Amino acid sequence: MKTINFSRVDKAKFFRTLNKRVNTYFKEHNIKRTGNWKLYTKAILMFAIFLVPFILILTIDMSQWIKLALTVLMGIGMAGVGMNVMHDANHESFSKRKWVNKLMGSSIYILAGNVYNWKVQHNVLHHTFTNVKDHDEDIDAGRIIRFSQHSKWFPIHKLQKYYSIFLYGLLTINWAITTDIKQMHSYLKRKLSYGKFPNPATEWTKLVISKIVYYAFWIVLPIAVLDVAWWKVLIGFFVMHYTAGMILSLVFQLAHIVPNTEMPLPDKDGNLEHTWAVHQLYTTSNFAPSNRLVNFYTGGLNHQVEHHIFPHISHVHYGKLAKIVKETAKEFNLPYNEYKTMRKAIVEHFKHLAALGKQPQTA
Repeated sequence: MKTINFSRVDKAKFFRTLNKRVNTYFKEHNIKRTGNWKLYTKAILMFAIFLVPFILILTIDMSQWIKLALTVLMGIGMAGVGMNVMHDANHESFSKRKWVNKLMGSSIYILAGNVYNWKVQHNVLHHTFTNVKDHDEDIDAGRIIRFSQHSKWFPIHKLQKYYSIFLYGLLTINWAITTDIKQMHSYLKRKLSYGKFPNPATEWTKLVISKIVYYAFWIVLPIAVLDVAWWKVLIGFFVMHYTAGMILSLVFQLAHIVPNTEMPLPDKDGNLEHTWAVHQLYTTSNFAPSNRLVNFYTGGLNHQVEHHIFPHISHVHYGKLAKIVKETAKEFNLPYNEYKTMRKAIVEHFKHLAALGKQPQTA
């Protein structure tokens, strides 16, 4: 795979100016860049939404329909833990204490994921090479969905604006079944890591043990405790994952797979046009920035511009930083992409899928 290089020339000194202003904000308000009581309270709430319904299903006699509804609630909580707790922690912004970040980051194991894989795929590949084909795996959906105009077109893509939404829900269940195995094999082979390269045998051991414990907790335990057929437990497991997968997929798509973001390609020598920080402005979009519920539940991931430029700052600060980033981008005549409402972002996303689904000659 060709090495990608960002431009080192920022003639206008955009990022230096922005970074100075953000540092001044934290200094003047005497606050830390990590999480605060608001984040920790929300973390408790998200874990409760995720785990309390599971406890109720295991301990209280109720109708099958109520149990099914609770699995949907678990999926909402599962996505909430991922966006609000695991995400900040594995960016090392949940707490100033490393052991707290490591503990909270390990919550990914009860979400069916793996810390090593996630940090490589998200922190290294996605945050570095955002929307760059063959480097940012988040825009690679194989042949089934065409997220980039640079990806090969197939006739089935004419219908992707209709069927893609049904595939989005499969995100986390793919983690549980196949994705982690494929990613670990690929990343270890390519010697990728976030920080010091780990011992491959240790990582494979962690993966196998964590998957065994995961299936034992979410499938074997309910089958053993509940007086229901095994297939009903699997349906509940699937519904939980499908709900979480749908939420997480949409949040990502609205930030990167929309008409106002770019999919830049490097030149023949592997050089990209912009510096890393400016690249993030061109490839990322906010949505519903003023919607308190969206901001609260998505862990600030509707403020993707701020998150991509300052991934080590906790999302609880993004609302305040947005004004600084927006004004600085405007001052330097750079884009600041955002959709005022989530509805508008969703509509634009599927219009974009429709455009990408057209045969390239006629698109």
